[in-house]
Amino acid sequence: MKNKYGYLGFLSLLGLVGLFTEERSFLAFFAFAVDFSYFRVQPDEFFLAYMDRSAARGFFALMFTTLAVTLCCLPAQGPSGALLRGVTLGWAAAVAVHALSAAWYHFRENWGASGDA
Repeated sequence: MKNKYGYLGFLSLLGLVGLFTEERSFLAFFAFAVDFSYFRVQPDEFFLAYMDRSAARGFFALMFTTLAVTLCCLPAQGPSGALLRGVTLGWAAAVAVHALSAAWYHFRENWGASGDA
């Protein structure tokens, strides 16, 4: 069974936009290249469970960050600008929380397997 989480690595192709245009913020998408390593991981129940928990944490980070940033920016930037900033920072928070959470579970699993936990 192929691990479908590896396909997230193709998001790193958006980083090429940052190389060929002046929009350097697209270079951050190269961080998704590490997700190609999931193709080598055998997806057992524990792996699927911690990916689900990481995704849930990322989703809640997205929702709460979008809400907080949109409400804070609303008076200064108006509805459209505030929502754009809220969704942008919410998406960044979701990606960061999901990646850090998945890494934590992965490292914790490796420490437990070696008996050093």
